[in-house]
Amino acid sequence: MDLKLKAETFVSGKEITISGSKSESNRLLILQQLYPSLQIENLSDSDDTHHLQEALSSSSNAADIGHAGTAMRFLTAFFATQEGVIKVLQGSDRMHNRPIEILVNALRDLGAEIAYVEKEGYPPLKITGKKLTQSKVSINGNVSSQYISALMLIAPSLQNGLEIELVGKITSVPYINMTLQLLHQLEIEANFKGQIIKIAPKSTIKEQTIVVESDWSSVSYFYSIIALSEIGSSVKLSAYKKDSLQGDSCLEEIYKNFGVTTTFEENTILLTKEKKHNSEVFEQDLKNAPDIAQTIAVTCFGLGIACDLSGLHTLKIKETDRLEALREELTKLGADISVTNESLHLKSSSKIKKNIQIATYNDHRMAMAFAPLALKVPIEILEAEVVTKSYRSFWEHMDVVGIKNEEIK
Repeated sequence: MDLKLKAETFVSGKEITISGSKSESNRLLILQQLYPSLQIENLSDSDDTHHLQEALSSSSNAADIGHAGTAMRFLTAFFATQEGVIKVLQGSDRMHNRPIEILVNALRDLGAEIAYVEKEGYPPLKITGKKLTQSKVSINGNVSSQYISALMLIAPSLQNGLEIELVGKITSVPYINMTLQLLHQLEIEANFKGQIIKIAPKSTIKEQTIVVESDWSSVSYFYSIIALSEIGSSVKLSAYKKDSLQGDSCLEEIYKNFGVTTTFEENTILLTKEKKHNSEVFEQDLKNAPDIAQTIAVTCFGLGIACDLSGLHTLKIKETDRLEALREELTKLGADISVTNESLHLKSSSKIKKNIQIATYNDHRMAMAFAPLALKVPIEILEAEVVTKSYRSFWEHMDVVGIKNEEIK
């Protein structure tokens, strides 16, 4: 499905409810398998979460998780601990080209039995669940935090708990802390000091319900919309809280640079465009929140300001090579942009080409990040249905705020 987007008038003052955080939901679903007395409310309605739920509930010896990288990593660790269970984990063509060797090696060090079905170092995987008795493992700290979180989530179910040594520079710390805080909510003894994460074993937890906060990555597109709108424009979103576990909540501070203020009310945030952006060049290290890089780059382009974004090395192995995808699509719109293996550099420009077709590369964030540009010029989004990976109601919500979408026949 290809869509033509056009925004004749931004509709200010609307209130929108966004489903639960994919990151929190997927972590809690793994923990719920280990501790069935845990109840979860406001789960994400994303494809990724649906794939994870299906894989956990299916009695089949094979699970197809599509493009869901989080599901692949968390399930690899989970099924490795399930004695007597043999599971083949497979996914899309892109998933079969996303490396998983670092996690597999760490699990093998703990005693796991995991075999590569096709290509060494990549899914599909054949996992034979067994009791893991080793209690110490090392893993590079600058890899995807999902590898580290996968180990943390299974740690309390291991007979002797787990000590994880993070080697070298550590990136995506907020996501590690999110996993840590969720363990704490279940009263599991866990700490993260220096380069060491220690998690104690725990066989049972008391009955409890955790309500998942709405997804901050999803709200980034509304920050972009307000930043690209007229002064006085606003939108209210729920359900959010000021003391969020999600690393992307740094959006509140980042978008102050683009004139957007965030007002926290009871379970909601009000985004308001209060002034013009305050700089001609925006610089930010996004090592702790790489998933919002696409949104920020498009915002800066739409505002006509330069930006230098760093800490983006993990974007090379996402649903697509997001740095190259951004370079390609922004260039089509008239941008002067260059990328390295870990950074993006955009020069200021005052003109945006109209009616450009934006390729999405099977990447939900490419589709959503470029949508706000419809406030500036008509734009076309190819394979727009890809948004369901994380945000099923995205195009409906765009319509609510005045970004109309029409299917291209």
